[in-house]
Amino acid sequence: MGFLPQIIFLLLLATATYFFAKNIGKIRRNILLGKDADFTDQKEKRWKIMAKVALGQSKMVVRPVAGFLHILVYVGFVLINIEVLEIVVDGILGTHRFFEPYLGSLYTFTIAFCEVLALLVLVACVIFLTRRYVQKLPRLNSAEMKGWPIKDATIILVVEIVLMTALLVMNATDKHFQEIASLPISSWLVPMFAGFSDSSLAIIERTAWWGHIIGIFLFLNYLPYSKHFHIILAFPNTWYSRLVPAGEFPNNASVTTEVQLMMDPAATPPDGYEPPTSFGVKDVQDLTWKNLMDAYTCTECGRCTSSCPANITGKKLSPRKVMMDTRDRLETVGNLIDTKQDTNDGNDLHSLISAEELWACTTCNACVEACPVNISPVEIIMGMRQYLVMEKSEAPAELNGMFTNMENNGAPWQFPPTDRANWRDED
Repeated sequence: MGFLPQIIFLLLLATATYFFAKNIGKIRRNILLGKDADFTDQKEKRWKIMAKVALGQSKMVVRPVAGFLHILVYVGFVLINIEVLEIVVDGILGTHRFFEPYLGSLYTFTIAFCEVLALLVLVACVIFLTRRYVQKLPRLNSAEMKGWPIKDATIILVVEIVLMTALLVMNATDKHFQEIASLPISSWLVPMFAGFSDSSLAIIERTAWWGHIIGIFLFLNYLPYSKHFHIILAFPNTWYSRLVPAGEFPNNASVTTEVQLMMDPAATPPDGYEPPTSFGVKDVQDLTWKNLMDAYTCTECGRCTSSCPANITGKKLSPRKVMMDTRDRLETVGNLIDTKQDTNDGNDLHSLISAEELWACTTCNACVEACPVNISPVEIIMGMRQYLVMEKSEAPAELNGMFTNMENNGAPWQFPPTDRANWRDED
């Protein structure tokens, strides 16, 4: 067949790379629709957080069973790419087992290790499917997971099972390799192909080889449309973690300036000061780029929601839904831009996230603490609350009473400052 397989492989590789880069560019564009924010301080601390949280999976193992299974899939995914690298080299050069003559016994050990990982990934994926469909864990089957989210999770697990199976079948039917080495997992499959001719084994091996690498290419381009994109964004997202204390809220400088100017008629605006045109978060463009990266990084694992006191007590709030809705709205805005339509389409982030959800949040940051990749739904919730209060004058009656007292009395209580010390005169 000459160079035809190499040409086909190069065309597939180029096509997969092109569309993946195009989709990555679109996601980057969408993220940068957010407001500018600086997360580049304390670089040494940021590297440590990324190494501990993203690479070391420190927050995953808080829940040991899911954490252990996730580590198996994570390590397997990373290290099995060593064998994928060889497949790519073989596809480009038209070789077979390119690294074998150079690595010798180390090559056999490496392939054997990858096979053990492939089996562990297989087992972990089956257990994940069992937890989702047989055990039916509540956090994996809540309302916001109905429809596409649960299908997406299932597709990912099934594809990983198919890819690992193809890898093992490829090794089991590679007659040349089986003659020089006995691999720990694929050797179990060899008896299944005992009655096959050499030509049949070659066809099966090539089918598994092509199936595996084409599956990798398809999976690569599925990532940008899937929650599984977190395998790429988890690292930068943890590096850009919010380093201030969890309960500390940022001071809105423009609000402070406006109040100071209002309270002191003689005050002059700072040089270059422009009065704000709006307050709070109405739509995704009002969030920071880090908030939008959070939305794309969300794994939809539900640890945030299962840790949320408001959700546990039956409130409508689900921090996971907040992140999913933010990502969905951002995708909608991005699609409007791509089709050259007005992004003011009559909808906004508040069309997806209700006031009931927003006001149920206690800002305890339990969701932030539980998130395996340091996402902060609280920042989005607080920004949307600010919009409701400062732009729409919509707040619960209890808060409106407090606001009135703050304005008139300088304190949340319904009595003047002159009466604050009256408690000392009580018997």
